Amino acid sequence: MTAQPVVFIHGLWVHSAAWEPWIQLYRTAGYTPLAPGWPGDAADVEATRRNRSAVAGHGLADIAEHYTKIVADLPQHPIIIGHSFGGLIAQQLLASGHASHAVAIDPGPPKGVTKVPLSQIRAALPVLRKKSNRDNAVTLTERQFRYSFANAVSKDEARELYRRWSIPGPGKPLFEATSAKKDPNSPAAVDTASSDRGPLLITGGGKDHQVPEAVTRQAYQLYADSRAVTDYHVFADRGHSLVFDSKWREVADFTLSWLARH
Repeated sequence: MTAQPVVFIHGLWVHSAAWEPWIQLYRTAGYTPLAPGWPGDAADVEATRRNRSAVAGHGLADIAEHYTKIVADLPQHPIIIGHSFGGLIAQQLLASGHASHAVAIDPGPPKGVTKVPLSQIRAALPVLRKKSNRDNAVTLTERQFRYSFANAVSKDEARELYRRWSIPGPGKPLFEATSAKKDPNSPAAVDTASSDRGPLLITGGGKDHQVPEAVTRQAYQLYADSRAVTDYHVFADRGHSLVFDSKWREVADFTLSWLARH
């Protein structure tokens, strides 16, 4: 029997190689894991940094289509585990029937989320302050990365995470998320009412600045009309770096336990 595939999807500004500890853990647990990058991402961090123009201009629809093609080539519907905007894409793939289960870790907000805490506004300003960033690639400074991702870890760890994993990211997804409320065809939309889908886990981070816990909780509440399994869990002391910082194993073990139950 073929082992269940698991597709890991990263978010803005972090290379897919940051999933490597998860890949090893999930492989040991009997799954077949893979972590393909976003459109334009190179094979490693340094190469992606050198060719930042390759990631520019890609929006949520491009990213969703990219992963839809990847999962279509797998021998069976995979489990999708996504972080940040990767968590939004995970929900879309689950809703469209391309996944058996999905885990959305501190996911980017789907259309319908109205809460915009001040910390989220500050975290998005490096992109949203210039309209030209919509079609460009944006690189966070170390200070911006510390605030948006690594505020719940030490300064030394934040510096190391930035050095190891930070890459340029397209500005377009943030502009699309911001305009979702007024866009009837928003690429951030998710069919949250569907009951004809597999189980979904959404997590929030109590210290997350990039996607504050109030945002993830409201995203979870959008599923109130669905009869499908939809669970929510808060990692109270964690920031947005929770999947690749020194405490990643706590989050990973929780997802494995949740999958075992479903």
